[in-house]
Amino acid sequence: MTDIDHDLDDLAQEFDLLGDWEERYRYVIDLGRELAPLTDAERNDANKVRGCASQVWLVTEPQADGTVNFRGDSDAHIVRGLIAVLLRLYSGRPPQVILDFDAKAAFDKLGLSGHLSAQRSNGLASMVGRVRRDAEALAAAA
Repeated sequence: MTDIDHDLDDLAQEFDLLGDWEERYRYVIDLGRELAPLTDAERNDANKVRGCASQVWLVTEPQADGTVNFRGDSDAHIVRGLIAVLLRLYSGRPPQVILDFDAKAAFDKLGLSGHLSAQRSNGLASMVGRVRRDAEALAAAA
């Protein structure tokens, strides 16, 4: 089992402990509150994620060890929480691990796929797409 799969299992167990979806939404929102805020300068057009109904910014930071860190923020509480879930899964991983990871299966495992509105699901897909495009560019440059 890879580290990313282990982190997904941990998240799934945390979600399972919460029971109903109202509690899970509160937990996702709490995860979002723990995100470090982006600077005003980082809330720029280059970092903005297209395809999200809310304002979403993702900052991609390649590391010297070949991994990539992501930081993000949104003007919507639940979306901030979804960003926190994505960062927990993707940040600190090598680009190829990110590209090999099945995000759809992960969101199915967490139960997110069936409990997000179509608009939020599309936004989540846009965020994953952005992470994957950045990982592809870094993998190609390596």
